[in-house]
Amino acid sequence: WLKTAEKNCFAQGLTTITDCGLSHQDVDLLDGLHKSNQLNMRLYVMLSDNADNYNVYLKKGPYKTDKLFVNGFKVYADGALGSRGACLLKHYSDKPGWGGFLLRNKSHYDSLANVLSKTDFQMCTHAIGDSANREILNIYNKYLQPGNDKRWRIEHAQIVAPEDFNLFGKVNVVPSVQPTHGTIDMYWAESRLGKERMKGAYAFKDLLKQNGWIPLGTDFPVEDISTFKTFLAAVVRKDAAGYPAEGFQIENALTREETIKGMTIWAAKAGFLDKEVGSLETGKKADFIILDKDLMSVAEQDILKTKVTATYLGGKRVH
Repeated sequence: WLKTAEKNCFAQGLTTITDCGLSHQDVDLLDGLHKSNQLNMRLYVMLSDNADNYNVYLKKGPYKTDKLFVNGFKVYADGALGSRGACLLKHYSDKPGWGGFLLRNKSHYDSLANVLSKTDFQMCTHAIGDSANREILNIYNKYLQPGNDKRWRIEHAQIVAPEDFNLFGKVNVVPSVQPTHGTIDMYWAESRLGKERMKGAYAFKDLLKQNGWIPLGTDFPVEDISTFKTFLAAVVRKDAAGYPAEGFQIENALTREETIKGMTIWAAKAGFLDKEVGSLETGKKADFIILDKDLMSVAEQDILKTKVTATYLGGKRVH
């Protein structure tokens, strides 16, 4: 099934994948498949937040080969907005008395940040609700210094209180977002949050302003693997049927150039791979794709019709 997944990724124009929440045994398996040439896809790996992984990797530090980079720990602060598991500062608009919850005690995140701040590993925390984002951002700001280049991440950053956006920029926290979350949740998100909180929801342009760059992902296999759906959601903020006509909270749309950078060089930068991949430059790996349409000029209604005609990994055609 890993070979099938790789084939599907190459067909979608994906050459490097961020793989979250793995065990050290998973890493050993992937490393073996790479070394025996059974797997070619480049992988940036975040290990799961558990004692077994810490015992193995905190001693040895990040692990890097030509196609595998183990450099982060994936931590979960809260659940999803749809299930009302996202941790909010105030109660859900459609469920009085309920505000979601943190998945672990605050001291867990604090002590983990303290430990990881003394290593080269990235702390990458899933935070969806505005309360979860505030808690994790405050902890990051406690242990990170202004101007640092540790590239600690908040995964999703879906709802952020207006007064908390600056906590990303103060210590260079990377908001790692998945644009299709906005266009998937837009039908019911306001019923969960109310109009006021929606101003800080799926606010990709506001997040981009914090550091001047923002990595974009698909969130597959939870969401669709299509990079073109990511592009559509980021640029025009509509679903595949063209709804809503004016775009969902269009003030937070990204430009076409920002979106392409978000899926390439900025995504690479979020995993410390920007010196090797993410752009075609002298000295970097020849990972690139050929499309049948130009994403910088294709008509909005034709974005999802775009096809990947060829995918190259290290200069070798793999699709």
